[in-house]
Amino acid sequence: MIEVYSWPTPNGHKVHIMLEECELSYRAIPVNIGSGEQFRPDFLAISPNNKIPALVDPDGPDGQAISLFESGAILLYLAEKTGRLLPQAPRRRYEVLQWLMFQMGGVGPMLGQAHHFRIYAPEKLPYAIERYTNEAKRLYNVMDRRLATAPYIGGEDYSIADIAIYPWLRSWQNQGIDWAEHPRLKEWFDRIGQRPAVQRGVEVLAQARQPLTDERARAVLFGSQQYEKR
Repeated sequence: MIEVYSWPTPNGHKVHIMLEECELSYRAIPVNIGSGEQFRPDFLAISPNNKIPALVDPDGPDGQAISLFESGAILLYLAEKTGRLLPQAPRRRYEVLQWLMFQMGGVGPMLGQAHHFRIYAPEKLPYAIERYTNEAKRLYNVMDRRLATAPYIGGEDYSIADIAIYPWLRSWQNQGIDWAEHPRLKEWFDRIGQRPAVQRGVEVLAQARQPLTDERARAVLFGSQQYEKR
């Protein structure tokens, strides 16, 4: 059985949704990132960047166990393992992959910064808030324009590109977004959210998550513990 080391965050939800869509048997192992469990030696052995999610598949591509970190790599691995949610035709495949990279390099990092400076930063810095709120709006505009040309982010069919992006947009209010400005993206968002596998995926470990209100959790996630040499 596949083991996924995770927490109910957008990057965790990507993998939960993918596993549900592919109908794979898996066990979700919580890694409480607010209490510092991501720094445990056993977790660092499979995720050296101390980030969730990470995956261990006892039935790897050569019949041997394989461990993976980075959510985008895990999505690609599961797509290739199952032959689902990633086109085989080269042109369509690269169309999907470019939007997966768009999420990994843009949507995730920039919306994460918007969350940080708008919600979690100890100081409300107007420049940072404006910078990342505007970037969030720009990225939403890019996706809205894309959906004028295709029914899904990656093209004609639902794919790992949609799975990668959807969880990040669930916190649209924290990003300063007005859905009225992105009507095509809002229609897509609602449509993806109605998928049973998506609904199951976002509920994985959901009850374990707690608001980041205490100083210890903030110090673990944003303070000096992140930068200790290990």
